[in-house]
Amino acid sequence: MTHSVINQVLERQAVDVDGLIDDLGIAVPEPADQPHIIARSSEQYVEWVPDSFTESERETTTLLMAGLTVSQDLLLAAAFRACGYRVMPLETPDNQSLRFGKEFGNRGQCNPTYFTVGNLIKFLTFLRDEKGMTLDEIKQRYVFVTAAACGPCRFGTYVSEYRKALRDSGFDGFRVLSISQTDGVSQQVGKGGGLQPSLRFAVKAIQSFIIGDVLNVMMYRLRPYEVNEGDTDKAVKQCRDILVKAFEKSNSLIRAVWRCKKILATVKVDRTQIKPRVAIIGEFWAMTTEGDGNYHLQRFLEEEGAEVEVQLITGWMLYLVWQSRYDTRLRLGLRSKDESRRGLKGVNVPWKLFTLKLAEKALPKVFGFYARLMGLRDYEFADMDEIARISHEFYNNNNRGGEGHMEVGKLIDNTQKNKVDMTISVKPFGCMPSSGVSDGVQAMITERYPQAIFLPIETTGDGAVNVYSRIQMQLFKAKQLAQQEFANTLDQFGVSEAEYRQRLSTLDWHSDAQHRSPRRTGCTGADLAYEVCSQ
Repeated sequence: MTHSVINQVLERQAVDVDGLIDDLGIAVPEPADQPHIIARSSEQYVEWVPDSFTESERETTTLLMAGLTVSQDLLLAAAFRACGYRVMPLETPDNQSLRFGKEFGNRGQCNPTYFTVGNLIKFLTFLRDEKGMTLDEIKQRYVFVTAAACGPCRFGTYVSEYRKALRDSGFDGFRVLSISQTDGVSQQVGKGGGLQPSLRFAVKAIQSFIIGDVLNVMMYRLRPYEVNEGDTDKAVKQCRDILVKAFEKSNSLIRAVWRCKKILATVKVDRTQIKPRVAIIGEFWAMTTEGDGNYHLQRFLEEEGAEVEVQLITGWMLYLVWQSRYDTRLRLGLRSKDESRRGLKGVNVPWKLFTLKLAEKALPKVFGFYARLMGLRDYEFADMDEIARISHEFYNNNNRGGEGHMEVGKLIDNTQKNKVDMTISVKPFGCMPSSGVSDGVQAMITERYPQAIFLPIETTGDGAVNVYSRIQMQLFKAKQLAQQEFANTLDQFGVSEAEYRQRLSTLDWHSDAQHRSPRRTGCTGADLAYEVCSQ
């Protein structure tokens, strides 16, 4: 404090300031002249982005990619190879990947960031320490390709986080190329023209997503009811090998999918087992990954006696199409914006809406075509307009991030139509969009629909015991519900369980791997009972 300031304070208390200071022997410096503020020019910091990948490097550089299900990672990589790229899908991230990610990533990131970049660093470390490759060799021979987007979520900054972790782990300058999931096939990826998504590639990529979805649904429908443990996994592996080869060689996908149908048909099943059907929804990566990132959630549920209903990439693509259509219609009302009378300068609105509507119709049709070829029956996608309508009261359709209103709409739809016996919302710890929905809005939904068995869980990489315990408690209720649905079905037709078993013994189609009873309850065993008793 300066002499003048002390004076002002003490004078208010009627104190002899000068005498007090002299008595105490306090040396009070006199105020110095205020320095002049010097205006300095400054430049905005711009991150160095190593994303050059030239066309001449295609034959010698391997693209690394991961992030979807095992089936779709393999098929997408094969689709890339068919277009002239060298591609290698990384293994499903494990807890060692998480440790790498947490060591070199920023604090406060969510699991998808830690697991994904940690998985990449783990592989690069293997190349350096085990294979003996130099840093320059690694940077020249490998490139990482990942999805990108914007929104109220860390997803928009993933690429920067990857580069930061790569710098700190000793791989500064390693190239990371991002492909936007919303910009279409005309976008420019990186510098040098080495990675140029074309219409041909887009078609193959969409085929890989859809066929991977069909195979995944078949796997999750067969595995809980297989008579001989491991038969489904063996059949799925054979199917993946066939499909990968078909994509790589540009052979007939129709013939390859038909071969998969015959392989899957050999799996012996017993659908008389009464198991609750459990839907997994939530944050995209957490509900899609099949490893430590969600504590092997799908496998754990099956081991605990449940049938798992997973969300599909095709459903996500339908949501993106709906978003674009919804936003286009809204912007038509923004008069005098974008220097255009109706807010869409340079956009042929009728044509855009037509193409979006066409995509909305085409995706389920293409899915249905490959589903029938592979023997998948009775799969229907939710109507996106209906999902938006039933969720809008609780969560505004304009709020984006993660799955947006879809997560709310799916729970309502599952409950109203009795699609499943239990719904689990899984997300990484601290996931901003999904946490606000599953921990906040869904509480209101469960009050409105008290019959819903709903469980939100968060993953941190080290909380498996707690998560498993919570799932087991809710799953006990779902099992009771499934048993009740089965009993109610028999009562509805006035049939005893013994009579039902007797009728079942005279039929052979119920053990067909590709048979599916029409969905009437949240339990496949109860659906089968309804079909048998109604004949």
